[in-house]
Amino acid sequence: MDSPKAHSDQRYIEALLQNDSAVIREIYDKFSGKVVSFIKKNSGDENDARDVIQETLIVIYRQAFEKKLVLTCPFDAYFFLLCKRRWWNKLKNTDRQEVTIEEDIASVDRQSEQTADSTELYELKSKLLADKLNALSEKCRELIKLSMQTDSMKAVAEKLGVTYAYVRKKKSLCMGHLTDLVRESKEFKNLNEL
Repeated sequence: MDSPKAHSDQRYIEALLQNDSAVIREIYDKFSGKVVSFIKKNSGDENDARDVIQETLIVIYRQAFEKKLVLTCPFDAYFFLLCKRRWWNKLKNTDRQEVTIEEDIASVDRQSEQTADSTELYELKSKLLADKLNALSEKCRELIKLSMQTDSMKAVAEKLGVTYAYVRKKKSLCMGHLTDLVRESKEFKNLNEL
């Protein structure tokens, strides 16, 4: 199966990864106005919009860095859709009652929706995993983090000053506990309904 062909707007994703300030400035100049306008029309202000834009760019960066995001649609539609959804989620979690949903559907195509869905799902999974990882004991967290950073379990055992057999068994137990915490969570059940 061929990998998807990158859209010419992939350059924005690459700019985020390379911290290219000129192109990042271009993202703000070209695409933030639409987001600010949308949020102002929907119970927000300019500060809310700036927060949403910044949070969305961080999510896109993480998706690109960790999952090698390949943009197969225009950046404008993808970025706007992510910002819009983030704002709606914020509104749902606050007491702001008046919401006027005004949007430009013409610029949002099926590919943009799929790419945005993928990014949001990745963000939700990452947050769930991080939350449940923090619920583990300090020793389990340390062991899992070290094993993710190191290729060799022998090196992890040496670093922790324990035997290789102990590290393998302890990691298995910790990962099992982490898996149980994730699967038993309300968030995991909600993810499965998406």
